[in-house]
Amino acid sequence: MNRIQTKLQEDKKLLSIYFTAGYPNINDTVSVIQNLEKSGVDMIEIGLPFSDPLADGPTIQASSTQALKNGMTSELLFEQLKDIRKSVSIPLIIMGYFNPMLQYGVEAFCEKCQEVGIDGLIIPDLPVDVYHSDYKAIFEKYDLINVFLITPQTSDERIRYIDSVSDGFIYMVSSTSTTGAKVGFGDIQTEYFERIANMNLNNPQIVGFGISNNETFTQATKHAKGAIIGSAFVKHVTNNGVKTINTFVKTIL
Repeated sequence: MNRIQTKLQEDKKLLSIYFTAGYPNINDTVSVIQNLEKSGVDMIEIGLPFSDPLADGPTIQASSTQALKNGMTSELLFEQLKDIRKSVSIPLIIMGYFNPMLQYGVEAFCEKCQEVGIDGLIIPDLPVDVYHSDYKAIFEKYDLINVFLITPQTSDERIRYIDSVSDGFIYMVSSTSTTGAKVGFGDIQTEYFERIANMNLNNPQIVGFGISNNETFTQATKHAKGAIIGSAFVKHVTNNGVKTINTFVKTIL
């Protein structure tokens, strides 16, 4: 069983943290991952920086720009992660846009993911239909789970199709805006969380976008299996450095 699937079976609400590979400094990638696991995080999304991100808010965009300036590439990321499984056991997911994977070669990219111990991919701009027809067999060959996003605008029919193609969790985007920390969730978002929960999907949902503290984490996980924090964490690392990761995680949990 894939590490993501094993983790989803645990009887607890899951905290997943997103960070940008090669940020703040080019060689911080591994220490960020190790510190997050030691701090009690359940899953990690490793952001592969891209020059033209679609869904990222200003904080993550700025970190991606800096990581690219630092020299981060797909090749370098795989090099940095080559021994990661000697020290880290929680699920690791690469989140990035499809273009760099296409340039690398989709099968070559997936093979490299398996080699270093990556469990899944989140590719916001890869349509589920294209994945299903062209790439699903490749992902399965290398035991990679592909995670799809849904938003408040996604139709029930589309959500059920995504659910049928998925075999891990569904990334439930909390709102239609770009990524970024928010103060709290309003009635519209709460109704959306409830509506999706009531669909009784086969795959659990993990909420992302707008989670920044214990209050928003608790709100997001009331009807979902877990929550993902990105911008608030990147902001913390920007202001306080990698050595204070434990302090940040404590404020969430």
